Amino acid sequence: MGFQNEEGVIRWKMHFKSSKEIVFKALSTDAGRLSFWAESAPEQAGVITFKILGYPESSARIVQVEPPSLFKLEYFGTLVQFDLNDDGNGGTDLSLIATNVDESYRMEMVAGWVSVLMAMKAAVDFNVDLRNHDENRTWAKGYADN
Repeated sequence: MGFQNEEGVIRWKMHFKSSKEIVFKALSTDAGRLSFWAESAPEQAGVITFKILGYPESSARIVQVEPPSLFKLEYFGTLVQFDLNDDGNGGTDLSLIATNVDESYRMEMVAGWVSVLMAMKAAVDFNVDLRNHDENRTWAKGYADN
């Protein structure tokens, strides 16, 4: 199997120097998602409403939560699972798998998840927001910004 060529599937891994509990909190809380993922991403009754610059507001349904090791949601028509594992040194290895990905936009999602994960690492491990928060410089306009 080659790089990202499994039809309908995206797989990524990311290492964090932060603990599973801290990484999990970034995924599972409004404040955590706000720090790296979207302009706003509040959750109410198991549904997260994402406001991402350059895109219409969208909703994601939380499917499964097992603190601090698993966070799973339906997001843009895909099923996205985040598995968090201790790295043995106080950090976390995150595995992301997105399934049921529409092939017509899968490559955009492959790149999009890199953008989200890198922004997450910067926010969680270094308290840095990589996003520009500028509606004139969005992913949809060719900027590598989520």
